[in-house]
Amino acid sequence: MEGEERRLAASLTARYSEWVLEELDELRGSFLLTDPAMPGHPIVYASRGLASLTGYPRRELLGRNARLFQGAATDRAAVSGVREAVRTQRAHQVAILNYRRDGSPHWVLLHLAPVFHAADGRVLHFLAVQVPIAAAPRRHPGRPAAFAACREEARGEEELPCASHVGEVFVDIDKRGLEAEEPRIASVCDKEMALSTANKIFSTLNRYSKLTGLVVCERRCDSVGIPALSSSLNLSLGRIKQSFVLTDRHLPDMPIVYASDAFLSLTGYSREEILGCNCRFLNGPGTSAEVLEEVRTSIS
Repeated sequence: MEGEERRLAASLTARYSEWVLEELDELRGSFLLTDPAMPGHPIVYASRGLASLTGYPRRELLGRNARLFQGAATDRAAVSGVREAVRTQRAHQVAILNYRRDGSPHWVLLHLAPVFHAADGRVLHFLAVQVPIAAAPRRHPGRPAAFAACREEARGEEELPCASHVGEVFVDIDKRGLEAEEPRIASVCDKEMALSTANKIFSTLNRYSKLTGLVVCERRCDSVGIPALSSSLNLSLGRIKQSFVLTDRHLPDMPIVYASDAFLSLTGYSREEILGCNCRFLNGPGTSAEVLEEVRTSIS
């Protein structure tokens, strides 16, 4: 058993250094990492938050496929969506009914994302973040629906602020079985929490992967097929001290073909991570849609 645990741990330590497990243990949230290159696509890391959420000891999760969380009432369409995301190696978010170790059902927002090798675009791992979805506020007899919901929201903010949902576990108090589990809709807060947790994990993996030279990234930045610039042009561009990139509009998705040292210093990305990427990877939730439209118009 110890040999198997070492083999699973090596899936991470060989790519991100020996210290990555300790760093991941410090992160809050319910999440796991799987290795698609290993037989059975097993779980190779499970967070403390996931153990708390599901009731499974961490050692019991390692080596098993993540389908163990599914059960009789898990929506087949949701499962198919997850499988298709894994097959096509893309990120995916879905509300899904999972089951704890004791068999009790609970709804979670599943945030799935592939971890890419920056140099060749291979998928090294899949990250799966689980955020519990709370039940919708129940209407109080004699109160207007809007007032009841407002009171429930206010009470929820006092007892379970958005930032503390990481370790929250929904408890099926009435135990009336599957009929009591109606579909739930993830809130904006749930989605933001899942994305924030994923970003912190990717940041950790990226930082430690640089120690081994096997740099990873969240998006596939495949530089295969990107023509190399001439050595004389590279030398001339290297003398420019400003932060900039060059893109090739003749190639699919107009990828980056050159990035200056100042740009790498400004953004924190390595050259291997961004060559072959479209510049949109720099955008985020706070990026102005109006400004992006101006950029697109200018390019057109």
